[in-house]
Amino acid sequence: MRRSTAKAPAAAPQSAAAGADFPRSAPATAPTEASAGSPAGPPAGPPVDTVPRQQMQTEFPFELPRGYVDESGTVHRDGVMRLSTARDELIPLRDVRVQENPAYLSVVLLGRVITRLGTLAMVHDGVVENMFASDLAFLQDFYRQINAEGHTRAAVECPHCSEPFEVELGGSRLGES
Repeated sequence: MRRSTAKAPAAAPQSAAAGADFPRSAPATAPTEASAGSPAGPPAGPPVDTVPRQQMQTEFPFELPRGYVDESGTVHRDGVMRLSTARDELIPLRDVRVQENPAYLSVVLLGRVITRLGTLAMVHDGVVENMFASDLAFLQDFYRQINAEGHTRAAVECPHCSEPFEVELGGSRLGES
């Protein structure tokens, strides 16, 4: 009995935290009910996963200010960038080009996280290094915004008329504080 009492309070916070991110499994609740002397039938009560979950946005659409011009002259402006992982930020540090020129880090990094650009079959650092400087600056800022703040717009209110509206967040480039 002491064992089940010690587990019950510890399990409640864990399952509440886990319920927000991970589905709870039925076997985790079955031993608690069995140890309390319940019949071995299905649990009487609401389904285990009753807490509504929010979907996390991991991909963000963008439109380049000028557009990437491929070898056939086609301009590609619309694209999608995904959130960066720790691996995305660590792998480029081993790249010889980045070791020789740290400014090349953003080119390699952007080549990893841009998942789509216009009708291009594949986006890689070679595509990014051939972009116009204004598009590169835009992508660096966009990367920082979605990975640091989690979004690119902020809801604000007009100081004169109190009307709410959204503004694009501005900021520094990759690697700057």
